[in-house]
Amino acid sequence: MFVLTAKVSKTKLAAIVTLIIAAIVAAAVVIAAKTDRPETDKADTNEGRVAFLAAYGWEVDAQPVQTQTVTVPKKDSEIFSRYNRLQQSQGYDLTDYAGKTVNRYVYEILNYPEATHPVYATLFVYEGRVIGGDVTDTAPDGVMHGFAKPKSAGE
Repeated sequence: MFVLTAKVSKTKLAAIVTLIIAAIVAAAVVIAAKTDRPETDKADTNEGRVAFLAAYGWEVDAQPVQTQTVTVPKKDSEIFSRYNRLQQSQGYDLTDYAGKTVNRYVYEILNYPEATHPVYATLFVYEGRVIGGDVTDTAPDGVMHGFAKPKSAGE
């Protein structure tokens, strides 16, 4: 039988406990971020994709204005990296799908706050699951952002 003893100072013990607690909190935040997203695995139907967008508060024209297949780039570029940072900010990562062919669906948003030009939601779907996308305001000063609905000036 072996007996192993270790002498650890209170400072080191406190640091170790703090690191363990920080790791647990970080894991909980990651899990919560993934579970806060709407259902992503029912996007193989138009109704599922519309319901996905509705979970973010978007009312969309029921039929997509564009449907196409695209290939996620294998080679990294500044444009892809910038777009993927947007995806990562909302819990997705397109690098996991590099080189894969995915479906792209674009829906017109009907209830975008204070919109003066058409606004579109784009969904990227792989094997029936939403793997990313964005909302794009086509106004001259419009922006592209994640699926979350922005607050209007009156809110």
